[in-house]
Amino acid sequence: MINIALVHDHLMQVGGAERVLRIFNELYPDAPIYTLVYDKKKIGSLLPPDVIRPSFLQTIPFGKKKYQWLLPIMPTATESYNLEEYDIVLSSASAFAKGIITKSTTLHICYCHTPTRYLWTDTHQYIRELNVPYPIKKVLPFMLTRLRMWDTLAAGRVDKFIANSQTVRERISKFYRRESDIIYPPVALDSFTVSKTCDDYYLAGGRLVSYKRFDIPIMAFNRLGIPLKIFGDGPEYRNLRKIARKNIEFVGAADDATRCELYSKCIAFINPQEEDFGITTLEAAASGRPVIAYAAGGALETVVDGVTGVFFYDQDYAALIDAVLHFDPSRFDPETLRIYSLRYGVDRFKKEITDYIDKQWTQWQEVQEMKRIRETKMMF
Repeated sequence: MINIALVHDHLMQVGGAERVLRIFNELYPDAPIYTLVYDKKKIGSLLPPDVIRPSFLQTIPFGKKKYQWLLPIMPTATESYNLEEYDIVLSSASAFAKGIITKSTTLHICYCHTPTRYLWTDTHQYIRELNVPYPIKKVLPFMLTRLRMWDTLAAGRVDKFIANSQTVRERISKFYRRESDIIYPPVALDSFTVSKTCDDYYLAGGRLVSYKRFDIPIMAFNRLGIPLKIFGDGPEYRNLRKIARKNIEFVGAADDATRCELYSKCIAFINPQEEDFGITTLEAAASGRPVIAYAAGGALETVVDGVTGVFFYDQDYAALIDAVLHFDPSRFDPETLRIYSLRYGVDRFKKEITDYIDKQWTQWQEVQEMKRIRETKMMF
């Protein structure tokens, strides 16, 4: 019997990475999940609590509420997991999980959502926008340099990288100098339906964080005066509400049923950000609704210009206004959009992941056997 463990950065929110982890848990239900910190209230029923193994950070009094403050010791916490008994470790990483320490005979496969954003692609924006006292902000670049060095070393501990998109594959190559294979993340397509009618609003949504640039559609629709609905919650919620006019409605952290209804009745879904992959664009397609997307990142892989949506090429509100004014929803066939989305379903993901792990494990065993034979010959 093969012993498998799962590792995830932290379980303090529900996003695309956590939904991928849920699929890993469904594939390997007996595998423990090692993570830095865990908030049962926020994760809810996404994962069974009995398989979750949080690090020593969980025992620190403010470890859950202020876990970001523990950034300097997260590498140590990640390295503290005892994974000696496992044959395969599958890590789900956008930050620290890839830095685990395993035996030389253990196969470590990392499903990489992206190289750590605040260390690489978004580091200057991260420092600029972080709301911390001035002295800490001055020291932060030195701390990030040390973390960047650790992150590079951590990437070297991975035996096989899986990238969730071509965009992430290119980042892994640039920042870690490692090759990777692409397996697109799963989209729960069965949850979404195509409506025969649509309402008069556009839709945007996701985690309300600064890099997702929800300020762009807000500024655009402030000027257009057209109804826009935004679903989701996050640290930028209050700031975004302050700049939004009455034609923009925030629906909050919508449950699955509400989100599906919002998708199916919108004119189009607005994607203003540069995503690593971009599951929301495919959720819109699964609902038969086209996307107006910024032409960068994962959207270049999930949106087909003129078939499932249109692009705008400057990441600012003026370019989005122009795209909305020239947008013709009648050009898009809902059934074509739905059919296109099916290639990204959960069953496809499960098969590709299990096939990949089985193949890599077979090859890994062959290499280990060759090493044993070579070592035996050297003894004589």
